[in-house]
Amino acid sequence: MKLDVIKLDGSKAGDIDLDEALFGLEPRADILHRVVRWQRNNAQAGTHKVLTKSEVSYSTKKIYRQKGTGGARHGSRKSPTFRHGGVYKGPTPRSHGHELTKKFRALGLRHALSAKAKAGELVVIESAESEGKTSALAKQVKNLGWKRALIIDGAAVNEGFARAARNIEGLDILPSMGANVYDILKRDTLVLTKAAVEALEARLK
Repeated sequence: MKLDVIKLDGSKAGDIDLDEALFGLEPRADILHRVVRWQRNNAQAGTHKVLTKSEVSYSTKKIYRQKGTGGARHGSRKSPTFRHGGVYKGPTPRSHGHELTKKFRALGLRHALSAKAKAGELVVIESAESEGKTSALAKQVKNLGWKRALIIDGAAVNEGFARAARNIEGLDILPSMGANVYDILKRDTLVLTKAAVEALEARLK
């Protein structure tokens, strides 16, 4: 499929042939859902923790005698049945991550790229370079109509461009190796440089 290539000032800079195997698939929500779920689960800290009966700070004295009170037979105030007692079967630190094969992760990325292309939310620019002036880049982004955009560059992001984009709200920049399904779907517009297209085609073929 062919797509116009533009410059950051909005002028046309030719066109590019995009690989149908990456940008021409019929997007499947189930594949995208599984990959996003894998990403978010792996990012979860899993540091939740409650105090159990053996960990709460309380007296270990038997609260009243075993027989003759007419009440239940209790041995400790740390029991989960009392206020300030331990929590029974509460959450403990653990990993929420699960496995997903490399092939499936790559398939998910191809479907994410195809989803953006099909929705008309894919833009290819010649290069992402800047002198490092935030005001100049912000004006260009506004003129192009990018409100929530993810820009993916080649192997490395231009230092001046990264510095200029740092304080622009709704603009994210990643190198091609950082391209992932969650970040692509989260933003309204996906912007690829020509170097990013080449790198992604080499990575996903």
